[in-house]
Amino acid sequence: MKKKLFFLISCFLLCFNSISAVTYNSEPKIFIQELVDDAVKTLSDKSLTIDEKNDVIEKIAIENVDIKALGLYTLGKIRKTLDENTINEYQDLFQKYFLKSLTSRLSDYSSQKFEVIDAELKSSNYTIVKSKIAESLKSPEIKIDWRVYTKNPQKPLIRDLIVEGLSLAKTQKEEFASILNSNNNDINVLISKLQEFVLN
Repeated sequence: MKKKLFFLISCFLLCFNSISAVTYNSEPKIFIQELVDDAVKTLSDKSLTIDEKNDVIEKIAIENVDIKALGLYTLGKIRKTLDENTINEYQDLFQKYFLKSLTSRLSDYSSQKFEVIDAELKSSNYTIVKSKIAESLKSPEIKIDWRVYTKNPQKPLIRDLIVEGLSLAKTQKEEFASILNSNNNDINVLISKLQEFVLN
């Protein structure tokens, strides 16, 4: 499970970065292409230190990924049984976990050509942006679908990344469910594991 998750996070990182807080086009297809164009430029910039790139990733993720919704989804049905304070504690930890997961994979980046292929309107709230990372000497072509939340058409947000059919959100949800199911749905066990990851 962790190998799948790390693969998805690596692909997310490969496609997602920028040099500064940028306002991207609100049309989902252009939004993703502009965001990734900045990624290629920034991750290839040898003048930036690892810490500087980490800072950039965190700022851009907070601005363009719906981390709150992703956190609630990955928590599963147990969220309905939790009080507000526990939910807030979990969401704070989940954001730190998510951001650290991204920055910890920074060294996996290698320059590859990225291309947005198409966009499919799924509903008034969601668009799937289809893309691919070109084949290289080190890896085959990788197909990536971006699930973009467009309820506010002026501010699209990324809610999931589907790499070769594997959903980042679903994979994370399954990992958390495994932890909870093994511990009588004790949210404190999951919170402790998130704290351990964040602090180490």
